[in-house]
Amino acid sequence: MEDLREKLLDAALPHVAFDGWSEASFQAALTDTGADPALARAACPRGAVDLAMAFHRRGDAKTVELIHALHLEGMRFREKVAAAVRCRLEAAEDREAVRRGTALFALPHLAPEGARLIWGTADLIWTTLGDSSDDINWYTKRATLAAVYAATVLYWLGDQSPGHQDTWEFVDRRIDDVMQIEKLKAQVRESPSLSRLFAGPAALAAKVRAPGKGPDIPMPGRWGRR
Repeated sequence: MEDLREKLLDAALPHVAFDGWSEASFQAALTDTGADPALARAACPRGAVDLAMAFHRRGDAKTVELIHALHLEGMRFREKVAAAVRCRLEAAEDREAVRRGTALFALPHLAPEGARLIWGTADLIWTTLGDSSDDINWYTKRATLAAVYAATVLYWLGDQSPGHQDTWEFVDRRIDDVMQIEKLKAQVRESPSLSRLFAGPAALAAKVRAPGKGPDIPMPGRWGRR
């Protein structure tokens, strides 16, 4: 089924630029591959929606390869994160397919699916970079990176600068914003007065554990699921 899904995805991509991630693109992929319609529906029950999700996850898998090919040892932490986000965009390859996917997962009934895909990308990047957090930082790191990645994709889709240079500068600015948050958190921990003020919330946060890291306080809604 996985092989068939990948074959259908390859066949659908040339049609997505014209018809989006639609039933028309799915049917065109069926025609181009000669796949059995029943098997194709078994592999992709929702048709092009499942192909769009497969396209996103293919980009995630390619991102891991690109990150491992980098020499991260001499980079600062923020540079590693920025480089990983850049790898994810470069892994997409087909910008029009990403544009069409962004429109698809902006639809109200598919927005939760889109949010889970972006969360999964953020989780994959942190995991590949060696994140070992097992407390509430597991969630905050992924939430902030998911927001950075989502904003960056929208900027990238409209970027006409040579080599997407404006996008890479945008990523740097967003990562700087995140680092300011981390700096503020450190200041709170180091300040006697502020640490007392936030003692209650901090005690509650200390009980939160990442998925699979022992007893934890479930996060609300979709963020509590991987």
